[in-house]
Amino acid sequence: MSALLGKKIGMTNVFSADGKLVPVTVLQVGPCVVTQVKTKEIDGYNALQLGFDEKPIEKLNKPMAGHLKKTSDKGFGVLREFIIDGSESIEAGATIGIDIFAVGDKVNISGISKGRGFQGTIKRHGFSRGPETHGCRNHRKPGSIGNSAWPARVIKGKKMPGHMGTDRKTVKNLTIVDIRHEDNLLLVKGPVPGFKTGILEVKKTDKK
Repeated sequence: MSALLGKKIGMTNVFSADGKLVPVTVLQVGPCVVTQVKTKEIDGYNALQLGFDEKPIEKLNKPMAGHLKKTSDKGFGVLREFIIDGSESIEAGATIGIDIFAVGDKVNISGISKGRGFQGTIKRHGFSRGPETHGCRNHRKPGSIGNSAWPARVIKGKKMPGHMGTDRKTVKNLTIVDIRHEDNLLLVKGPVPGFKTGILEVKKTDKK
């Protein structure tokens, strides 16, 4: 298994071995409990369902509580599936910890980006602004969005003002700078999607 669920704690700085200041994001990763094992013979594909963010099972609704009681006496606030190749022999109820990662590993981290509400084209898409002086009235407007004669409509996908954020984003090939095993903390170089306490998926890559 090469993936775990985690929670974003925040950002800080650490010094590398050569004395450079490195910006890192602190993640609380795992431990995760295998709540279901899916096989190709029964479900059509091989996958593990992991539970994270332990909570009293009494606070879950009856369908979720019944599902979790089959493999564990604990409740979880977050469940996610991860595809596996089928060669791994992991049973339901097993606990997977931060030990699957090592310092120097490359990871892909996925999460939901921060919501920014309704934004214009400058902030949402990086458009350039208009002139500020000489009577210009087009400071932050997007400008022309189509032609009148042909095709006489706005093309689908045109970059326009609208809702920004709350999208699933993935940052690839981040380097693990440090691991604090006693606190289940992972320090990765650079920023990751989402707000503090946001749930993240951390997947190990084959790159070194």
